[in-house]
Amino acid sequence: MTTPLQYDVVHRPGHERYEARTPDGEVVGTLEYVRREDGLVEMPHTVVPPEHGGQGIAGALARRALDDARAEGLRVVPTCWYVDGWIARHPDYQDLVAR
Repeated sequence: MTTPLQYDVVHRPGHERYEARTPDGEVVGTLEYVRREDGLVEMPHTVVPPEHGGQGIAGALARRALDDARAEGLRVVPTCWYVDGWIARHPDYQDLVAR
């Protein structure tokens, strides 16, 4: 049995991305975003290396980024296929999508 990977999701606003980091600082996933001046935030790219897949990392990144967007009153443009699909599976986040 494999031990689950321990990580925290941190926001790196200067880099316009969220990172999933292990306690030793290894980045095991990222979600990039682009803030727009019109109250929108585009989420174009989520990456989790194959060796870290299947551990909920991408979902944790999406949830954190979407929760932060909600807290800031931003609407979301989910151009990343993963974020778009994650929102589709979580109806309580669909109100964030800019139509």
